[in-house]
Amino acid sequence: MSNYKLDLSKEFAGKRALITGGSRGIGAAVAERLLAGGATVVVTARNTYAETPKGATFIAGDIRTLAGAQKVAKDAISKLGGLDILVNSAGAARVILPSSAAISDEEWVDSLNINFLSALRVTYASVGELIKTKGSIVNVTAGGRIAFAGPMAHYGAAKAALNNWTEALAKELAPQGVRVNIVTPGPIVTPGGDEVRKTITSAMGITDRQFFATVPLEGRAGKPEDLAEAIAFLVSPRASYITGDNLFVSGGWGSLSAM
Repeated sequence: MSNYKLDLSKEFAGKRALITGGSRGIGAAVAERLLAGGATVVVTARNTYAETPKGATFIAGDIRTLAGAQKVAKDAISKLGGLDILVNSAGAARVILPSSAAISDEEWVDSLNINFLSALRVTYASVGELIKTKGSIVNVTAGGRIAFAGPMAHYGAAKAALNNWTEALAKELAPQGVRVNIVTPGPIVTPGGDEVRKTITSAMGITDRQFFATVPLEGRAGKPEDLAEAIAFLVSPRASYITGDNLFVSGGWGSLSAM
């Protein structure tokens, strides 16, 4: 019998992490999980909230622009003295009713900037440091095998671009020892997600209970901590042979082919 033991309180000792969208929701939960494992963490967002991790260093920034993303990466690396872990968790979903035809050009561009290009820009501004440390990148996406309907087509398209680019980047960086993976959430209870869900359920004329009933695993919502644990695994040495993969944390909602 193996005597293997894992001390989770020390698994990230000496590691330095940058988490975008880290002031609340999934990003904040990831920051708390890495802090609990001994990491030094910088979180970035435009604003702080009551749930912004107190143990992390906060950098205010708008990563929807190239200049903003580059500045955040530069400032974070300067404060951390290097970089081992990058989690691109920033994102925003908006429901534009009644259909994709109502989505303005500005909305399409803004969705691409926050849901795809922000991750790309922060990553390329950080990749030199990650190559030095043979670090790890995790991008938080959405949807999986469930296509987003017309009112959220711009969000779905941006996340599809993120998925494609992530897989390409994983192949590019693998020879240099940098691992790049995707985590796909299902219906997770977060401030932003709750707002979107309320719009959807109101338009459909259904209750939250009916909405969550579509989740195969006990018909329930997930928590930000569920995502945080999955991401902690992917950026840890326990996942040292995993790259270019997509880990669904969805209660089966987006990962089961027959539902």
